Amino acid sequence: MPDAITGGGLKLFRTETTKGCVAEVVPRLAEVEADVQGRVEAHMETLLGVRFLASEYSTGPVHGGRIDSLGLDENGSPVIVEYKRGVDAGVINQGLFYLAWLMDHRAEFEHLVRDRLGVTAASQVLWSGPRLICIAGDFTRYDAHAVREHRRSIDLVRYRLFGSDLLGLETVASVSGGIQVARRGRGRSVAHAAADVQSAAMVELAGAVDEVLLGLGDGVSRVERKTYWAYQRLRNFACLCPPQRSKLLVYLKVDPKDVDLVPGFTRDVSGLGHHGTGDLEVQLRTPRDVERAQDLFRASYAAA
Repeated sequence: MPDAITGGGLKLFRTETTKGCVAEVVPRLAEVEADVQGRVEAHMETLLGVRFLASEYSTGPVHGGRIDSLGLDENGSPVIVEYKRGVDAGVINQGLFYLAWLMDHRAEFEHLVRDRLGVTAASQVLWSGPRLICIAGDFTRYDAHAVREHRRSIDLVRYRLFGSDLLGLETVASVSGGIQVARRGRGRSVAHAAADVQSAAMVELAGAVDEVLLGLGDGVSRVERKTYWAYQRLRNFACLCPPQRSKLLVYLKVDPKDVDLVPGFTRDVSGLGHHGTGDLEVQLRTPRDVERAQDLFRASYAAA
């Protein structure tokens, strides 16, 4: 077997409190690759933050291949998902081949999005950051090194099945290609194009929030859209909107029901329209607010 990256040692146990028994739920691989693909495609938005578009999509007679899954992520980036039952050294190269095909067939992809998700979604496809997600039983250390050598957004995700109804996904490596910015240094403001309506203090505060979100852990990428910046760890965990005159708005993937909401600081926006993704709105006005929000930032990062 290839030199595989080992798991983190996490074990799953089923507890019977009434009987006082504890039994380990032994992880296993799928019997066939299609089993993994079917489970993920059926719940792709929940598992990966990707809206499902098509399965086994043909690349035509010239390329002669079939893309396992096609989707569109939360920020409008095209996504290719490739699956392997176990360890397969060819999964990354296969995915990159399909990614190159996709970039040469943008109109075809946008037509698919229009058919499945509507005209608005098709008009907002973000071609600056197409993504490849490889889901397999395991990856070698050479796989993890290889993805860092490519200027593409690639996620390597290890799966395990537990019992008959539990699926575990673990991100082994995540690279954001040209989208990712330096972890250190604040970079330019998310609202650079609207600097005329911002105070210097808000621009500085936006830079501080940007640095905190990028520094939460390995594999965090930042995706730029006109109306927000999304911070991703496979899925979005935070969205930073352009600074207003006196405050910044950050949306997090935290259940507002689990938070003691503070008027003027945190707000439940589930069911309300807003830019970006997330049901918890955090309002930041001072550096102290950024400090107050850090536990919420970490909780959203962990949930992703």
